Amino acid sequence: MKLPVYMDNHSTTPVDPRVFEAMAPWFTEKFGNAASRSHSFGWEAAEAVKKARKQVAALIGAAPDEIVFTSGATESDNLAIKGVAEALRPRGNHIITAATEHRAVLDSCKRLEQQGFKVTCLPVDGRGRVDPDSVHHAHQTQTILVSIMLANNEVGTIQPIAEIGRIAHEHGALFHTDAVQAAGKLSIDVDAMNIDLLSLSAHKMYGPKGVGALYVRRRNAAVQLAPLSLLSPLSPMIDGGGHEGGLRSGTLNVPGIVGFGAACLIAAKEMQLESEHLRRLRDRLAELLRGGLDEIQVNGHPAERLPNNLNVSFGYVDGEALLVGLSDVAVSSGAACTSAKMEPSHVLRAMGVSEELAQGSLRFGLGRFNTEEEVEYVAGRVIETVGRLRELSPVYSSARESARASSREPGRGRME
Repeated sequence: MKLPVYMDNHSTTPVDPRVFEAMAPWFTEKFGNAASRSHSFGWEAAEAVKKARKQVAALIGAAPDEIVFTSGATESDNLAIKGVAEALRPRGNHIITAATEHRAVLDSCKRLEQQGFKVTCLPVDGRGRVDPDSVHHAHQTQTILVSIMLANNEVGTIQPIAEIGRIAHEHGALFHTDAVQAAGKLSIDVDAMNIDLLSLSAHKMYGPKGVGALYVRRRNAAVQLAPLSLLSPLSPMIDGGGHEGGLRSGTLNVPGIVGFGAACLIAAKEMQLESEHLRRLRDRLAELLRGGLDEIQVNGHPAERLPNNLNVSFGYVDGEALLVGLSDVAVSSGAACTSAKMEPSHVLRAMGVSEELAQGSLRFGLGRFNTEEEVEYVAGRVIETVGRLRELSPVYSSARESARASSREPGRGRME
């Protein structure tokens, strides 16, 4: 086992060696511009992009011409939300999203509010789920878009996407989902799940950084956009050259796109077995932490969650101090640095987790290359470090004394 141990696969994943092998020739030997139509270098690059487009589309049950390549999920989210807003502004100016969305969605909505759009940000329950009824009740005559992520990037909670999409369509709105964390781990069918726009990112699924995609429904549209063209449900955010069907201009990142396609192909073939493997590792890690520590809380839905996600709050421990103590383990804290100060996760706070527990949380994101040996090691290091920090905490000592006193009161059992 090599140190440090990497368990932050929600943040990014290492490029699979098979993906790198597929990409390598496109940096040096096959370096053509896919938009060059006058020679074989360009034709070859265009064919490679065409093949990758099919591979990405197949992973989510889409048609190849419904895939728009971007620089990543942040651009895809921006294009989906701002593009629909601009294209459909004659029809309405209201957007529905949720409090636990990624910042790329929330900040895009904030920008639109500055331009006169109205945004309803739905609450979630204590497990991080959106109530589909709240989507129904939030709809207005001016609603043009609903944007709810498929699976949360912090707590792994999976949303009832198909039902939310159905409700959006019943009200004549388009439905967008950020599927960045779910792709390659969960089976996705854009038709069955009533999805009109879907954001993807290669580097979250063992592909390269700097490339993503936006699925844009162009067939069997459930929402009638007349008098607008069904082929253009959104306006481009980048102009110049008319690449990607006019929706995203710019020279295509051919090596990245090839790698993205290869990553999707591998995910489609290995998803079921890999997800089972990740779930076993995740459950083993949770079991070890629960067995070695008291005052811990697992955040997120107990069943409807990503197989590789474990978000745990450790009572009476500061998350940043815990990260410092875990110098040989790569995980994420439940606090984020915003405006030069540490703030608790907006996702955990939206779920009703106290500020103290949110600050004391860690997100473990297990991945394709993690092993049982690493899980055992990480659990031991966390238990050791939490224990050491609690020994230095007068608040924890006081709480333990209070618990012992309560256990000695008549009529109460002894605390183990």
